[in-house]
Amino acid sequence: TFNAFPCLFSRCSASTAKSLLFRFIPILTWLPRYPVKEWLLGDIISGFSVGIMHLPQGLAYSLLAGLPPVVGLYSAFYPVLVYFFFGTSRHISVGPFAVISVMIGSITDSLEPSGKFMEADNDTNVPILNEAKRDAARVQLAAALTFLVGIFQIALGLLQFGFLATYLSEPLVRGYTTAAAIQVLISQLKYVIGVELEEYAGPLALIYTFLELCSKLPKTNVGTLVTSLIAIISILIVKKISDKLGKRIPVPIPTELLTIIIATGISYGAKLNGRFNISVVGEIPSGLVPPKAPVVSYFGQVIGNAFAIAVVSYVICVSLGKIFAFKHGYKVDSNQELIALGLSNFVGGFFQCYSIGCSMSRSLVQESTGGHSQVSAAVSCLLLLVTILKISELFRELPKAILAAIILVNLKGMFKQFKDIHTLWKSNFVDLLIWLVTFVATILLNLDMGLGVAVVFSLLTVIFRTQMPHYSILGQVSKTGIYKDAAEYQKAEEIPGVKIFRSSATIYFANAALYEEALKTKCGIDVEHLIEKKKKALKKKHNKDKKEEKKAKEPRGDTTANGPSGSVDDQKYQNLKQPQSSDQPGLMALGLEKPPFHSIILDFSPVNFVDTVSIKTLKNIFKDFQEIEVNVFLVGYSVISQLERGNFFSQNITKHHLFASLHHAVMLYPVLRTHPPPH
Repeated sequence: TFNAFPCLFSRCSASTAKSLLFRFIPILTWLPRYPVKEWLLGDIISGFSVGIMHLPQGLAYSLLAGLPPVVGLYSAFYPVLVYFFFGTSRHISVGPFAVISVMIGSITDSLEPSGKFMEADNDTNVPILNEAKRDAARVQLAAALTFLVGIFQIALGLLQFGFLATYLSEPLVRGYTTAAAIQVLISQLKYVIGVELEEYAGPLALIYTFLELCSKLPKTNVGTLVTSLIAIISILIVKKISDKLGKRIPVPIPTELLTIIIATGISYGAKLNGRFNISVVGEIPSGLVPPKAPVVSYFGQVIGNAFAIAVVSYVICVSLGKIFAFKHGYKVDSNQELIALGLSNFVGGFFQCYSIGCSMSRSLVQESTGGHSQVSAAVSCLLLLVTILKISELFRELPKAILAAIILVNLKGMFKQFKDIHTLWKSNFVDLLIWLVTFVATILLNLDMGLGVAVVFSLLTVIFRTQMPHYSILGQVSKTGIYKDAAEYQKAEEIPGVKIFRSSATIYFANAALYEEALKTKCGIDVEHLIEKKKKALKKKHNKDKKEEKKAKEPRGDTTANGPSGSVDDQKYQNLKQPQSSDQPGLMALGLEKPPFHSIILDFSPVNFVDTVSIKTLKNIFKDFQEIEVNVFLVGYSVISQLERGNFFSQNITKHHLFASLHHAVMLYPVLRTHPPPH
C-alpha cells in the first residue's frame, strides 16, 4: 500500500499539471478538435478581411500614438500572434485600437515632446526637429509602457482579478470612449488641414490644442485639406455601398486598403509632397526587428499610465468578447483574457510594439465574414508578415492626411454614443450623471486623470445610493404571500398591530444610523421621547413608593400571579415574545399611551452582509423597542452566520425571532393579535 502512494501522487500531479496547461494555453483544448471542413474556409476569408483592415489601421493608429507607422504594423502582428495561443474569445480582433493609441500618444507627447529634440541647422542655424532621435526615444518609451501593461495584466489575471471589469460600468466606459473619440478628432485635425501644433500635456491640454488649432486655421494647407476631404467622402461612400450590398458579396469591400493604395499611387505620380507640401509618411523599414529589452528608466514615469491602459484595454476586450460569446453560445474566461492580453503586451514590449486593444469594426468584420475561431487571427498575421517583410516600404509616399481620414471615419461609431444621453435621461439619471462626469472629466483632464475621476465618482454613486435607499412599510396584497410598499400599492394593506419595515439596500457602517432613524420615523412614534417619559414616570413612581414605604409600619410584599400557558398557540407566543422586565410596571400602569402596534418585522431579505456597526445598531433597535413593549423580529437567513459571529444573539434576542420569509413570520401573527403582549 505504501508503494502505491508515489504512483498515486504522480498521477495526481500529472493530472493537475495537464489541467493547468490546458487552462493557460487554451489552443491545446480547441485546436485538436477544430472542425477543418466546416470552419477553415470561413476563417481564411475572415483572416484576409481582417488583415486587410489591420494594414491601414496599423499605419493610421501609430499617428495617434505619436510613433512611426511601422510600429503600428508590428503591433498588429506580434501581439495578435500571441493572443492566438492564449485567448479564449473566438471572434474579437485584438491589435491597434484608437482609444488605447490616443492614451499612448498623450504619454509620448508629454514625456518625449518634439521640443526636446530641436537641433540647430548647420547652415542656417535655425532650430529644426530631429525626427529620427524623437521617434527612437518614443519607440523605447512605448515599448517600456507596453511591457508594464503586460506585467499588470498578467499579475491581475493570475490573482483572479477578472471581476475588475465590473467596476467600470457600461455608462462609464461609453462616456470615456466618447471623450476619447473627441481627443482623437482634435488630435487628427492638424493632419487634415496641414498645420504644425505645439504638444500640450496635463489638464486642459485638449482645450489648449483646440484653441491653437483655431488660431492656425488661416494657415491651412489647401492641398492637404482637399486631399483629406476627398478621402473622407470617398471612404464614406464606398462603406455605404459595401453595407448595402451586404451578403451579396463574400467579403466587405476593403475600402481603407484601396484608399491607401490609390492615394499612395497618386501621391507618388503627382509628387504631392514636393509640389503642394503635403506631408507624407516617409521611410518605412522592411523586415522584422530583433527583440530588445525595455528601457527600465521609463518605468517609474509611466507606471500609473500603464495600470490605466491595462484596465481600459481589458475592459473593452472582455466586454466585446462576452457579447460575441453570448451570441454564439460559448464562454469567455475573464481571468484568462487578462493573462492572454498581458502576454501579448509583454511579448510586444520586446519587439517595439505599443499596447493593444480590441477594435469593434475589425471584430464585426471577423464575425460577419465567417470567422469561427482565432485561426482567422493567424491568417491575418501571415498577411501582415508579408507586408512587413516586402510591401511596407512601398507606402513611403502615403499622405498622412489619408491616415487621418481613415481614423476620423472609423470614429463614426463612437460619436453615435452621444445618443446615450437621451436614452439615459429617460431610463436612469444616476447612470446619466456617470456618463456626463466621465465625459467632461476626460475632456478637461487628460485620459488617465479622467478615468480616475470617473471611477471614483462611479463608486461614490454606489455609496450614495446605499446611504439613501428607499425605506418602506410593507403591506400584504389581498391576503397572499406577496408584500409590497403600502404607500405605493393600493391593494397592499398593513397588518393590524404589525409594522413590516424594509430597506432597499444592505445595512453597514455608512447607513446603519440612517436605517435606525428611518425605522423610527416610518413607525410614526417618537421612540426616544417615549422612553424618556417612561424613565421620568418610573423615577416619579420610585420616589412615591419610597415615601409610602417610610409611612408604612409594615412592609407590603408584591403579589403577582401568572396564569397557565393555556393553548399551544399561547405556548408558541411565549417562545417568540421578547422578555419583559417583571419588576417594572408597563406603560399603561405608568399612565403612558402604548404604541399603536405591538410588533415590528425587519425584512432583511435585501441584506447580503452586516458589519459590527450594523449589528450594534440592531441590538439598539431591539433594546429601544423592548423598552416601549414592542416585539422585534428579523426575516432573512442570508446573514445568520455573520450575526452569530458578531455575538448578536443573547438571552433577550434568540433565534426564535428569526424567520426564513415574511409570510412565515406573518402566519404567526394571529396568535399575537389574539394574545397581545402583557404589560
